[in-house]
Amino acid sequence: MGEAMGFIGQSSRFPVVLSRVARPLPEAPGRPVRVRDEPGPVDSGRRAWQSTYVRRVVLGDFACALGAGLIGYEIRFGSEGTTVGPSYVSLAIITVLPALWVTTLLVGRAYESRFLFTGPEEFRRVFSAAVTVVAVVGTISWAFQLEVARGLVVATLPLATVLTLVQRGLWRRRLHSCRARGRFLQTALIVGHRNGVAALHEQMSREAHHGYQVIGCCLPAGSDGVTAASFAGLPVLGRLDDVVAVVRRHGIDTVAVLPSPELEGPALRRLGWDLEKTSAELLLAPAITEIAGPRVRIRPVCGLPLLHVERPELRGVRRLTKATFDRTAAALGLLLLLPALIGVALVVGLTSRGGVFYRQERVGKDGRPFRMFKFRSMVAGADRLVPGLAALSDGNGVLFKMRGDPRVTRVGKVLRRYSIDELPQLMNVVRGEMSLVGPRPPLQSEVDRYGLDMHRRFLVKPGITGLWQVSGRSDLSWDDSVRIDVRYVENWSLAFDFMILWKTLGVVVRKSGAY
Repeated sequence: MGEAMGFIGQSSRFPVVLSRVARPLPEAPGRPVRVRDEPGPVDSGRRAWQSTYVRRVVLGDFACALGAGLIGYEIRFGSEGTTVGPSYVSLAIITVLPALWVTTLLVGRAYESRFLFTGPEEFRRVFSAAVTVVAVVGTISWAFQLEVARGLVVATLPLATVLTLVQRGLWRRRLHSCRARGRFLQTALIVGHRNGVAALHEQMSREAHHGYQVIGCCLPAGSDGVTAASFAGLPVLGRLDDVVAVVRRHGIDTVAVLPSPELEGPALRRLGWDLEKTSAELLLAPAITEIAGPRVRIRPVCGLPLLHVERPELRGVRRLTKATFDRTAAALGLLLLLPALIGVALVVGLTSRGGVFYRQERVGKDGRPFRMFKFRSMVAGADRLVPGLAALSDGNGVLFKMRGDPRVTRVGKVLRRYSIDELPQLMNVVRGEMSLVGPRPPLQSEVDRYGLDMHRRFLVKPGITGLWQVSGRSDLSWDDSVRIDVRYVENWSLAFDFMILWKTLGVVVRKSGAY
């Protein structure tokens, strides 16, 4: 795998590709976008790295399965001496497993570019492949009455899954790091009205690891911005009728079309047909994407392919499973962390005046208030000092946050930096007032300023961590905070929770947005 990790920046073929395709792209985020004015097709070299990426992921998966097989063989048979040896069937499984593993991933479409690079779908397909391999091995051994060492299968397949997930995660992390430096990007054109263009451009800039470099936009003919040279920091390259010409002229890789009355029905269909003659991909942004997310499905209704928006899972078996997991994990966490919690409590109590815990009323599920626990990180009576510091707030207009807050104690700075002050909230989880993952628990004064959209968050319990915490925390604007909280409520799933918990570890280590 070490050799495979050299694909970015060390491959003998890649410097040639990059030197050719990097000219139209900025070397680093924040630099002015240079638009290529000469006519020409989409530069396929910008996508050449993807095939190399996929090939080396395949080799990595093969190596992971082979390594897992050898380790499983050693675990099962290595300590039994020469009197008891493996059967021919077990040896055959070890030999065939790498090819079977890669084939199953291929059939499960785990190597398609639309599932790689970003999002959890790639990892879900790896899990699905592991279940399939177990089913295949079990079925064949039962059907042909083969003597398969169960210990070998139990040791090998989970290990192959873990190693595959780790190596794919390392690939993705390295790729995202390179994209943050302006490499391996795809040029993108945003098509739509002014507000939508500005919002999508901001979102794409924020999520730079997705690899889209927006070089311009096309606005409707009646838009005020179409007569200007630029809009929202982007060059205005033409009108909606000029999209295909702009794609050919500037070598666009991706066209993102926002909802607009000018591009509905036949007009949008014709645009798709015209873009088929180029190498550009077409992305459509339905108006409900942010709210509904994965709950949107295309279903045939009366002979028409219509979008069906499924209801969010706010009740039922999976919610019961989440509640059971939350309380069990929180209770175990309190038990395991008890010595550390006692130590932190002693440090807080001995270094400043006031109680060890800070209890504050927050608003929970269905708008019910509850008392939230934290380790005290500020001086006693800190709440009374807020009015005098309001003008110095670094928050987003609703939340009061302040870098270098004078109310924070020296010990409190360390507790906040690593989110240790939040650990007593495990008691709130055990009591059923909070979840491990959910929206941030707000103050009543914040709730009084909420709009209609933000009240959607009260359909679920607040969480110790959540999308807000792993997406920037105190550095987010108020609009972003609303969007993220609503997105979590609408798109909740157990897999989503586990992903957020995993990302929380990285956020805590990096100390992102914590002050």
